[in-house]
Amino acid sequence: MTSVLIIGAGIGGIATAARLAKKGFTVTLLEKNEQPGGRCGVMVKDGHRFDTGATIFLMPELYKKTFADLGLSLDEELDLQRIDPTYQIFFSDGTKLMLSSDLNFMQTQLEGIEVGSFGNFLRYLNEGYYNYRKSLDNLVEKESTSLFDVLNFENIKLFIKSKALLNHYKHVGKYFQDPRLKIAFTFQNMYMGLNPFEAPAIYSLLQYTELADGLWYPKGGMYSIVESLVNKAQEYGVELVFNAEVKQLNVTNGGVNGLTLANGQQLDADLVVANADLPYVYDRLLPDKRLADNVQKKKFGCSTIMFYWAIDQKYPQLSPHNLFMASEESDGFDPVFKDLTIPENPNFYVHSPVQVDGSLAPPGQDSLVVAIPVGHLDSSTNHNWNAQKERCKQFVINRLQRIVGEDFVEHIKFEKSYTPKDWRDRYNLVKGATHGLSHALSQMGYFRPPNRHPRYKNLYFVGASTHPGTGIPTVLVSAKLTTDRILRDFEIFD
Repeated sequence: MTSVLIIGAGIGGIATAARLAKKGFTVTLLEKNEQPGGRCGVMVKDGHRFDTGATIFLMPELYKKTFADLGLSLDEELDLQRIDPTYQIFFSDGTKLMLSSDLNFMQTQLEGIEVGSFGNFLRYLNEGYYNYRKSLDNLVEKESTSLFDVLNFENIKLFIKSKALLNHYKHVGKYFQDPRLKIAFTFQNMYMGLNPFEAPAIYSLLQYTELADGLWYPKGGMYSIVESLVNKAQEYGVELVFNAEVKQLNVTNGGVNGLTLANGQQLDADLVVANADLPYVYDRLLPDKRLADNVQKKKFGCSTIMFYWAIDQKYPQLSPHNLFMASEESDGFDPVFKDLTIPENPNFYVHSPVQVDGSLAPPGQDSLVVAIPVGHLDSSTNHNWNAQKERCKQFVINRLQRIVGEDFVEHIKFEKSYTPKDWRDRYNLVKGATHGLSHALSQMGYFRPPNRHPRYKNLYFVGASTHPGTGIPTVLVSAKLTTDRILRDFEIFD
């Protein structure tokens, strides 16, 4: 039987392991940390349960395809509840907007901000539908191994019609004039680690899928996805090994024949799949420094400062997903993406899971997750991250107290936090970039590092920094594309 070593038990590694084991491969899944999930981790203490990474479940059709391929029903495996309104946005001037699939509700809100904006909103969603459907069919779910895979007739037509070469924020100005509405329909670019003021307009697909396909929440939190996939992988015979950090890949005769763990143990295999951060693998686990340097020169997405707060009461003023804007203009984003720092007044996101699932905290309490986009680590900056973390914490608390009450800070029972250095050290994320390589147009499709190493033909990649990109749904697609490539290479067919 063909033996496989998979480095990293993130979502991509687990899904790939399950797919390969189902096809008859002997799979060992190695995880550096003490639990599976990677960035989609979980933290549990005193009855409080926090998702440490992703808190947003969107693009359900991509989840359904993965679960179905593994012999599972998404609806039976996960207890999904639709979240509507999807977001509550608190603008800098004190006004707010609740994004919803309820068109009457949206009409009332939008027209109250900008007369005539509702009709433009419908036209914007129609554009997003085209971008979403065509992008999935032509780019996301297709392998991209040659330039022709990107620059064929269908994709050129897609790039033109989707305004892929246009700036998203400027393009949305054709639909809305009010800065609040412009940012309300572009901030979703942050899902990809992108600046809304620099991202390509094709990403209007994100706003469409949120409102049309919906935002959902699995009971028990996003980590329930990890638990379900791990159970299936083990059912197919995957061996999971935790606290197993990989020191190097063992290279020979134009391929890899295994790896060496940090404790010195050597493991052999017919092929290796790396779910560890791709730039880290190139830089730290492989000997070719020229290729590693080429990857390091690419653009990286932003990082985040995270707070996980156990709160001894529940705040009805919050929704499951809340966005607090300190600025609707570029000065709220450019410091993060251009200067690799933190705005003086940062924008931030608050997740209140008990608004939809009371099991994630003791009765009447909450497990808040706060995410603040910040610049990734870079040698040109020399931040004192502990000091920056405290500054951000105080800013968030001051802002929240204006919404939920002046005594908010007194209700924090305990706190955990991550800075870019924590992301780097715990998950081996190069530059602490939580989204991996950037999704700039120059790093999409064929221009993104491929799912198979160009030199070592039995070394494969899955995850955020390879094709098609970051985010749980697209990483699940990455797992399928990587598995399909392996099956072709090893001439295993249904």
